[in-house]
Amino acid sequence: MVTDTRIACVANSALFNHPLLEDAQSALSPALRHTRAVLTTRASALCATCPMRRQCLYDAVVRYDVAGIVAGTTPSVRTAIRERLGWRVPAENLDTLLGLANSHHADHDQIVRARRANPQESLDQLAERLGVSLSTVKRHLRQERNSARRPNLHVVPPSAEQVEQALHDITAERRDSGMTRLAKAA
Repeated sequence: MVTDTRIACVANSALFNHPLLEDAQSALSPALRHTRAVLTTRASALCATCPMRRQCLYDAVVRYDVAGIVAGTTPSVRTAIRERLGWRVPAENLDTLLGLANSHHADHDQIVRARRANPQESLDQLAERLGVSLSTVKRHLRQERNSARRPNLHVVPPSAEQVEQALHDITAERRDSGMTRLAKAA
């Protein structure tokens, strides 16, 4: 007898990668909302029994901003956990993902410093001087502008225990809120 030792999300990839679980879609028909709720419940139940659940929850809250059901949570629950903990997922460094981190290309700090030192220089001139594309310069300057707008939050990531506690608290609050709405409707 062969036993499937893969974790639930791998063994049930069609469920976890279902398009209805990827993003919150507010304009869904009642039938599609019901289907999404059934898929969410099914995926969450599989996550509840997974030995990797705690690590997946931590990674999805602290390290990566991912779509879909992860560790039995939705993107909105993970966002609420981050807000409660005062944590922001670090922006992905696309150069590193593409394997360009150790290349001769200018890094983020070099581009920002060069722009501050030469504000009169056009972005084309800056890109040419640094040996990078115009789109790279624009992307790094946009990242810098966006990061300046965000509040300065924790530098030290929350612990796995803090993430678990925040999930527990948010789940309890949402359950209590649902009970209150049901009581008012009755």
